[in-house]
Amino acid sequence: MILSMNCMSRGALLSSVAIFAMTAGAEAQDRDQSRDSVYQLGEIYVSGGGRSGSGSGGGVGGSTVTREQTWTFEKQTLDQAVNLVPGVNGTQSANGQRNETDIFVRGFGRWQVPLMIDGVRVYLPADNRLDFSRFLTGDIAEIQIQKGYASVLDGPGGMGGAINLVSIKPVKAFESELNAGTMFDNRGAFQGWNSYARVGSRQEKFYVQGSVNQLDQDFWSLSRGYSPYPAQGPYAGSLEDGGRRNGSDTRDWRINLKAGYTPNETDEYSINYIKQSGAKGAPLNVYNNPPSSQNSFWLWPKWDVENLSFLSNTQLGDASYVRTKLYYNTFYNLLSAYDDITYSSQSNNGRFNSYYDDSARGGSVEAGTELIPMNTLKTAFHYRQDFHAEWNHNRPTHPTMAMLEPRQNQAQTTWSIAGEDTFHVTPDFDLVAGISYDKYSINRAEEWDSGGGFIYEYPKGGSDALNWQTAAIWRYNETGQVHFSVSDRTRFPTIFELYSQRFGTAIPNPNLGPERATNYELGWKGQIASNVKGTAAIFYSDVRDLIQAVRVSPTQSQTQNINQGHFYGFEASFEAQLSAQFMIGGNYTFIERNVSDVSVPGFQPVGVPTQKAFLYATWRPIEPLAITPNLEVTSDRWSDVLVGTQGPNAPIRAAFPDLYIRTGAYTLANINVNYKFTENVEVAGGVRNLLDQNYELAWGLPQPGRTFYLKARARF
Repeated sequence: MILSMNCMSRGALLSSVAIFAMTAGAEAQDRDQSRDSVYQLGEIYVSGGGRSGSGSGGGVGGSTVTREQTWTFEKQTLDQAVNLVPGVNGTQSANGQRNETDIFVRGFGRWQVPLMIDGVRVYLPADNRLDFSRFLTGDIAEIQIQKGYASVLDGPGGMGGAINLVSIKPVKAFESELNAGTMFDNRGAFQGWNSYARVGSRQEKFYVQGSVNQLDQDFWSLSRGYSPYPAQGPYAGSLEDGGRRNGSDTRDWRINLKAGYTPNETDEYSINYIKQSGAKGAPLNVYNNPPSSQNSFWLWPKWDVENLSFLSNTQLGDASYVRTKLYYNTFYNLLSAYDDITYSSQSNNGRFNSYYDDSARGGSVEAGTELIPMNTLKTAFHYRQDFHAEWNHNRPTHPTMAMLEPRQNQAQTTWSIAGEDTFHVTPDFDLVAGISYDKYSINRAEEWDSGGGFIYEYPKGGSDALNWQTAAIWRYNETGQVHFSVSDRTRFPTIFELYSQRFGTAIPNPNLGPERATNYELGWKGQIASNVKGTAAIFYSDVRDLIQAVRVSPTQSQTQNINQGHFYGFEASFEAQLSAQFMIGGNYTFIERNVSDVSVPGFQPVGVPTQKAFLYATWRPIEPLAITPNLEVTSDRWSDVLVGTQGPNAPIRAAFPDLYIRTGAYTLANINVNYKFTENVEVAGGVRNLLDQNYELAWGLPQPGRTFYLKARARF
């Protein structure tokens, strides 16, 4: 079986992890890059660390991924980049039909960890099924990741942390950058290309910048170790024959425009416009022929996000400030379901074009003061309106039964008021306390009755929540810090969780309440020796009222707050400059998730490996040349087995009788070779999955085999 052949043994994994724990690496190179090129107005707040220089530089927990890391380790998309830091993993969504990636922060997924771009949340009110592969990293100065403790000042929803993509800001009177790269598979075939271009100017009292980032991939290829299942056996073979992965094409691009006014050294006012557009296929589960759902042939011609925002910072005297944020976001999505693998007709029952057309408008005001000695007080108010519209064009290619649904509208309003106080007990010791009150209400909830041919409206829903958090931070020397934090946060349900009838098998629950987690962390960072630095953290999360579908009759379920959970573990990172020519680093994470579930026998939380490690080394035999091999190692993780029990799929269910299965263990060897011709021009090449390992992150969804790349970068 492919699962057993390609998962490393548990004993071998534990041996590898023991070595990694001893040499466990840091969050990589060039941590001290200039802060001037980071758009600091777009950073989220790190309690105890301020905004300027937040990231890994101070405060409570969290990690930062820098631009140089994404370049060195060839991380072109957000889901790839987050794997560089401990406690976080990007993975394939267990529902392979959607071809989406998810990100887990210490066990919390996309519903509990908000995603922001320059501090403005990207939220899909229907179901918030963000696909993190659609977010490119070319124009990102840093990726802020708050783990467990995300400040209440940054708005509602940070139950398990927060992720923020902070863009670049120009630093010179004129500057430009051009990147270009190509990709090849393990047979030498050209897969696709990526590019990034930026031009900007910073003057005494203003700055302007524009950039475009593009990734265009025709396919990726499976490992040579993959082989399709034989025509004879417990099931009738696979629709995937190996080589080029069917349905693996993607097209993504993003433009980022920025203009700012800086009348003095402290004040800043900026207008930002970001538009990204994506299109993707959806590779089929390799175990199913026919697919477990006959309606499995899906494509996404459109996956588009747009963001217009105004951000400001105004200093009031020497001790106070006011920050404002106004934004307007849109999301447009088209999902097309086809009859068969030819993707040429949409005539069968249940085939459709499904349209989502969403928008959001809102803003926030944050104020802070240090008028009282030894004390810093901050308050914030957030307000947001989300609008969701959906409709289907059912059986669009059928000559007589095609039907276009009318537009159905849903809307919700969310607001939050928060305060945080930092008491500076001594110059080296801070106590932090924060509290917020969050509330949301459903303003509109339309649905189409296809049998009756009319639009009706569900009962309105809504809920509120009180959140609190506290932390103690001791900076025992110039480089060392210990902190302890407790954060009690919630997240509100999506429209899908409130109202989805799941094709007639579920009862809406407009009174569904929020999920809640209390996160505890004890953390340390510091200098172990003059050339060695590291971090470590122990964490525990008490999770309550998790949302789960509960069987309420033989044929129907309802989404309710029933589950309880305990997530716990530890993480560590390490970085050592052994000589002028040689550096090593990496990180290690151990996490357990236990969830009690009363409606699904044998339920297992999916997507998160118990153990994860990353190790790298950089060798500079001569000054312009840097050779950086690295290893990514994870244990297995639970995955759904998505297959029916009746009809043509019954033999597959016989071969995979359980609802959940362990998969996803791998050891990936990668290498990057970088050569600087001048200070401004460099080229790089490398190999990902050097050993061409065949592995799966979710059941039936094998990942890319060996991949080669070449790229160049010029900055002026």
